Amino acid sequence: MPRSDTAFLFDLDGTLVDSVYQHVLAWKEALEREGVELAVWRIHRKIGMSGGLFANILLRETGLEITEERLARLRKWHAEAYNRQHAASAIRPLPGARELLDYLTAQDIPWAIATSGRMATAAANLEALGVDPAKVHVVTRDQVRHAKPDPDLFLTAARRLGVDIHQSLVIGDSVWDMLAAQRAHSLGVGVLSGGYGRGELQESGAFRVYDDPADLLLHIDEVAARN
Repeated sequence: MPRSDTAFLFDLDGTLVDSVYQHVLAWKEALEREGVELAVWRIHRKIGMSGGLFANILLRETGLEITEERLARLRKWHAEAYNRQHAASAIRPLPGARELLDYLTAQDIPWAIATSGRMATAAANLEALGVDPAKVHVVTRDQVRHAKPDPDLFLTAARRLGVDIHQSLVIGDSVWDMLAAQRAHSLGVGVLSGGYGRGELQESGAFRVYDDPADLLLHIDEVAARN
């Protein structure tokens, strides 16, 4: 049995919920409304960092002026487009996500969710996952000063759980999760369900990489030490 003093800190999009590509398309729509045309793959490469940093970098790369008003518009349009897609396509948990969380709960292993998304988009994903933020520790971009690749989200999640970040595992699908894990001095565990490759995740610091939550649950003893 894994030790109960090992905490699991989960990213949300692409890690527990199959929602990365809907975010990509929502950002594409928001950017096009602002007159920014970018290929889908360029947008995907930056999914996983905070929306503000994401938009800031893309605007800088395209040479457009970065203003608070423009960033606020992009965030608003992204949330509107994403929630519309969520309603239309019934975004679902990734295979094994609910079972993994149920297993950790049954084994009294602490876990939390730390997402670089704001609650405006995270709420629907949490509902699809069956997670009530009133009962589970959920940290969103609204609640920290800096999002990924900074470690604030995971540090805050560990603090709310009352666990040592050095005894925690950061589970994520993007290089930004793994970089944030390194900066938090925590072990990063990657999943391929967000579209990043195994090599990319490992080069960014992941010490194990699994296909999805179901695969992680199947190999849970590889990442959590035994009593």
